[in-house]
Amino acid sequence: METTGVLSARRQLSTSADDTRSSYAHYFSADRERLSGFITLTKPRVMLLAVFTALVAMMIAPGQVDPMRASVALLAIIAGAGAAGALNMWYDADIDRVMIRTARRPIPRGVVSRMEALIFGLVLAAAAVALLAVAANLMAAGLLAFAIFFYVAVYSIWLKRRTPLNIVIGGAAGAFPPMIGWASATGSIGVESAILFLIIFLWTPPHFWALALNRSDEYSRAGVPMLPVVAGRTATTRQILIYSVLLTPVSLLPWVLGFAGPIYGTTAATCGTIFVLLALRLRKSGPSDRQAASRLFVFSILYLFALFAGLFIDKTGGPWLSLLALHATSTLRPG
Repeated sequence: METTGVLSARRQLSTSADDTRSSYAHYFSADRERLSGFITLTKPRVMLLAVFTALVAMMIAPGQVDPMRASVALLAIIAGAGAAGALNMWYDADIDRVMIRTARRPIPRGVVSRMEALIFGLVLAAAAVALLAVAANLMAAGLLAFAIFFYVAVYSIWLKRRTPLNIVIGGAAGAFPPMIGWASATGSIGVESAILFLIIFLWTPPHFWALALNRSDEYSRAGVPMLPVVAGRTATTRQILIYSVLLTPVSLLPWVLGFAGPIYGTTAATCGTIFVLLALRLRKSGPSDRQAASRLFVFSILYLFALFAGLFIDKTGGPWLSLLALHATSTLRPG
């Protein structure tokens, strides 16, 4: 009887220990999922491209930049970009639920609540702007604050659901990072950073419309008037070609005006030609050809990385950046 009682007690202790381990495993699993959800709110893949352009602008700007202050400034820009992404997901949670491309985001899945996303985005934005003001200057901090405001209030809240010009106008938010990086280093905007802004501004519509062409049914179901939904494929491919043609000479301005050298000039001319050819191929493709739009979308990411990598290498002789750009590009997927 005593032996049986001891065995029974041991079984109970073992069962209790198993339950405890199971509870801890469940707790930590849920905790990791929530942490992953908050990270996903910042749109890290989209952020990578924006931060890369800011970093290049910061590094090629005239004057000496203290490495520690530059690192903190870059961290602030990363946080600002993440805050904009989180606030965008907060506002777009209702349409994210009905689109296949976005249905697995943290809010539609219930990993993070809308209120948590809003608070997280606002706190991160405030911290990013304050940190950049301390690490760099008020000009850079003001530009970062305006970029976040423009992306959330102007693009996400005002334009995205009201007009097919949403990407044309609202896409300017994604063109601010080089200006912010430049201002972080110099305290001013400068013609150079304004040209880099213009390059990204013209790059954004063909880049995003190439993605939207293959997602027009989703945008239509969500009630978002993207150009392919409102104007159709023919008009969209025509606009993509027009913007691609306009982008090529503008992308050569850094070389023409003398603040970039032959490496950048060659890169811009070569990639610009490929960009136009892909846009022309898309223009001639049939409605059932999804590959033409996908090829242009993927190349557009490589295009912007290559352009800014060429600019950096020209100004600093840093061949390692081309490897970084190619590695970063290889990790990007439509998202």
